[in-house]
Amino acid sequence: MEFKQVLGNRRSIRYFEPDRPVEKDKIQVMLEAANRASRSGNIDYWKALVVYRDELSAELIDQMRVPTTTADLDLAPVYIFWFADMSYADPANFQKNLKELVSVGALNPSHGWSDAYVDDVVIGTVIKPLLSDMATVAWMGTLETGLAICQAMLAGVDEGLGVCLHAYNAEPVKAAFGLPEHWVPCWVLLVGYPAEHPQTGGQRPRRSISASAYLNNLDTPWPEDPTTTERLKREGLIQDPVDVPTRMEEVRGLAQRFGLPE
Repeated sequence: MEFKQVLGNRRSIRYFEPDRPVEKDKIQVMLEAANRASRSGNIDYWKALVVYRDELSAELIDQMRVPTTTADLDLAPVYIFWFADMSYADPANFQKNLKELVSVGALNPSHGWSDAYVDDVVIGTVIKPLLSDMATVAWMGTLETGLAICQAMLAGVDEGLGVCLHAYNAEPVKAAFGLPEHWVPCWVLLVGYPAEHPQTGGQRPRRSISASAYLNNLDTPWPEDPTTTERLKREGLIQDPVDVPTRMEEVRGLAQRFGLPE
């Protein structure tokens, strides 16, 4: 798919084909997309645990449930648990990785970078103060992990899969797999082939970008250009909104198929 079409097609899929296997090569594509995400200091912030649903006990799946994650867990064939690895917060990691970026021409002398600049300026005046604040450490680790998760989701859509991020009760998962304490749970990404229409009847409601973006000052909402909006519709980023009657009919049929409440 074209990039904007992938962005436009992404939905939170909640009805999966429960018995259709997801090929491991497609999961690898998603993980590789995560691995190519932007990351400060070229640090490996994210960790992922991929588990096929049928390898988990029914008891553990039930322990994972929260009010917003119910039937989805029974239907999705693959769970990807995402974590922010807080062991990243070591100045030596940044020192090594920043020098590596200098050596490959990603950080350049034209912008003031050199090995000496990393050692004498960046580590002491930027990195060490940053990492001394645990709130900042947590914020940065989870934010950077989120970037990786986003790219994995979009890669899954491009591979023809359905994806949906969920909250879950992480403690039973941490205990079952012996996960390190410095791995902070973020989300579980449910993955599978959609049983519902992949575009779920249309795009979900979104407010205008002028409600969230501003130009030069907070008194000037971003001026949306109708010509650009029309181009984005043609390219698939902006799509028709949900046809509610058609969608509700689909949902009733899916509920009947899977024995769920209507």
